Amino acid sequence: GGVVPELSSRAHLQIIVPLLKEALMKSNFKLKDIDVISATAGPGLIGALLVGFTFAKGLAYSLNKPIIPVNHIEGHIFSGFLMEDKPEFPYLALVVSGGHTLLLLVNDFNDIKKLGTTVDDAAGEAFDKVAKMLGLGYPGGPKIQNAAFQTKEYSIKFPVAELKGPYNFSFSGLKTAVLRYIQKNFSDINFISTVDVNNIAASFQQAVIKALIQKTEKALKNFEVKSISLVGGVAANNPLREEMIKLSKKYNKKIIIPKIEFCGDNAAMIAFRGQKIYESGKKYGLHYSPYPSLPEMYFS
Repeated sequence: GGVVPELSSRAHLQIIVPLLKEALMKSNFKLKDIDVISATAGPGLIGALLVGFTFAKGLAYSLNKPIIPVNHIEGHIFSGFLMEDKPEFPYLALVVSGGHTLLLLVNDFNDIKKLGTTVDDAAGEAFDKVAKMLGLGYPGGPKIQNAAFQTKEYSIKFPVAELKGPYNFSFSGLKTAVLRYIQKNFSDINFISTVDVNNIAASFQQAVIKALIQKTEKALKNFEVKSISLVGGVAANNPLREEMIKLSKKYNKKIIIPKIEFCGDNAAMIAFRGQKIYESGKKYGLHYSPYPSLPEMYFS
């Protein structure tokens, strides 16, 4: 029903060398042509990170090239710069993924201020768990979106959490509300009609989007920014993209949302962020180690 850490690590080991060879072949480059090597250092599954980052360090050592560790959340934050039309500083970045939900004020490539985060589950995690409750499978985001697309009914009013922090998010209560609704209205969770599944999925998705839009709009009212960027795996959700575009038009702000292939974790955003870190003059040695979690105070 999800990613098994040990199996993920083994898959990384099996695929990383063929993947490098394929990337070099497609790009028509040779290893000697590479100037800098950047790799995801975290946050994420530590076993998978160890495989990728250790491999990158080995490459850097053998080629005598600089190694740049990249925080993969920063990769997402700047993934809009992979598009032809790019964000303009300062901008609001809404990072919505399986492991993180963050609202950030991005002043430049080296100045990121955290406005809000999730106090419990990330939005993507809630999508996965609700999809599992409804028997839709994994990954939950596309499954929920597809089920919601099948209906025009949004009859269930699931709660949107009100928190003390003006820009913080909470999705645990929403997830629990969905579970309670299912338990209360259906005697057997395995025999919910397709119509009911679609209605629950659509109503849940609507509640998540409402929470994300409300906090982003509050930040737009309080911070003078030139653009907004929606990034992360959940940024592939079409209704969320549509609502963010409406919000940007309401406040006359430029909106940058990466193409679908750049919403989930991808190497291009890590390469771009690595390049910017390298250009800033920062240097890292081979002693640097990967990390599974985002430090509480990572963003100022």
